[in-house]
Amino acid sequence: MTDFAVRASGLTKSFRTYKKRPGFRGALRDLWSRTHEDTVAANGVSFDIPRGELVGFLGPNGAGKTTTLKMLSGLLYPTSGHAEVLGYTPWKRQSEFKRKFALVMGQKNQLWWDLPAAESLELNRVIYGISKSDAAATIRELSEHLDVAHKLHVMVRELSLGERMKFELIAALLHRPEILFLDEPTIGLDVISQHKVRDFLKQYPRHTGTTTILTSHYMQDIEALCERVIIIDRGRIQFDGPLRQIVDRFSSKKIIEVTPSDPAVDSAIFGEGATREGGIVRISVARDGVASRCRHIFESVEVADINVHEVPIEEVIRQVFSETPR
Repeated sequence: MTDFAVRASGLTKSFRTYKKRPGFRGALRDLWSRTHEDTVAANGVSFDIPRGELVGFLGPNGAGKTTTLKMLSGLLYPTSGHAEVLGYTPWKRQSEFKRKFALVMGQKNQLWWDLPAAESLELNRVIYGISKSDAAATIRELSEHLDVAHKLHVMVRELSLGERMKFELIAALLHRPEILFLDEPTIGLDVISQHKVRDFLKQYPRHTGTTTILTSHYMQDIEALCERVIIIDRGRIQFDGPLRQIVDRFSSKKIIEVTPSDPAVDSAIFGEGATREGGIVRISVARDGVASRCRHIFESVEVADINVHEVPIEEVIRQVFSETPR
């Protein structure tokens, strides 16, 4: 029998916002009767996640990703629906549950700005009631893995964005949570910091068995870390399955990249869908037409190199969103 870390059934969250009428007369009318607009951020969201799995949660801005994570972590109370996280109802906010999860938001800072990182971590140690020896061992292990051990006694405000995010991860993992919610953990980071954080997130759940839900706009994060993805758009789940299956299901084309021996050859000779990028001609071809197009290329021009590959995942995701009915 599968042991699930997360079970969500029909989670719905709507927000009521006040709409102000324009002008002075509108303001007077608002004194007597206000108009409101209901916005549904999550609409009947349902999925199960087994313990130890790392799942990518994808969607455009405003799709409902962060709202769903906030409900699963107990920060928001749903309008309707039910969820269990590690056997707890998250919005009841039991003390036992708070010790079992961590939420890291790339645009939110939980460290104290005017304290060294080590002292912020010490505050977290006291809050969670962790022994000094256990906390020291965890901090040493994580800071060395993330290459920030030499920055422990630097003021948080003096750290780079990448260094701050690494310490955010250490602070979140100090109490060894069983489930980790990551909302855009690499947003705004430079390429080197992204790679370091991505490598850490790839290794950590494997060693600890931590269940992880990751949202990210960087497809490199998703491709490197997640075998399963959940796509949400306009508050509804549009896809839930293996990342590889997205390409098979939603992409009807493959890409042929040709390097002609003569760089000056006219790209029109390669047929419909051909574009030139420097010395490489890129051709978008229907999946069942790859073999015939390759034969045509070899018969028409002398080729120095040729490659056939799938459409990049980010392009397929954009296609999924563009084809989702409003």
